[in-house]
Amino acid sequence: MLAHLLGLGRYHRRALYAVLCLVGTANGLWAAPERVFRCGNLYTNVDKSGDKTCEALGTDRISVFAAPEAKPAPSPSASPGVDSGAGKSAPGNSAAKPEARISSITQRQRDAESRQILEAEWRKAQARLQELQKEYNNGEPERLGPEVRNPQKYLDRVAELKANMVRAEGDLAGIRRELARLLAAQ
Repeated sequence: MLAHLLGLGRYHRRALYAVLCLVGTANGLWAAPERVFRCGNLYTNVDKSGDKTCEALGTDRISVFAAPEAKPAPSPSASPGVDSGAGKSAPGNSAAKPEARISSITQRQRDAESRQILEAEWRKAQARLQELQKEYNNGEPERLGPEVRNPQKYLDRVAELKANMVRAEGDLAGIRRELARLLAAQ
């Protein structure tokens, strides 16, 4: 009808109909955006409508931001009168940079500090694990007040204690690896 009003010929009418159909289809695609689901910290466009832990989001609630560009760190310039303890290089020799090297004494001090920190962390993690094991009581911790009437709360607390013990054991293993690596480097 629009083509008749405009006085277009048969060929032009067909072209106009084709364009209007394409515009209508494209408009339908843009008007019906994909559904996005949030499952905890995971965002997906896979249909998770049956999953109780997932929530359907409207696309108007999603914002995408570009990460800011990282600025290069300023290179430390050698201050006159400051000696880093490294060997002196000949004038004009850029192969050895004094500000990039540290003395063996400084490195030993840093290693000793690292070892002290790791040993302190080891003691704290060991104490935490012992406290958790004592509370866990070989899988039968004491029932607290609300847990007497609600056994599921008791089971949840037992599971949480077990998970915390596994995490503490993993922490100890990681600290042990770091200490072994530090001692091997000496």
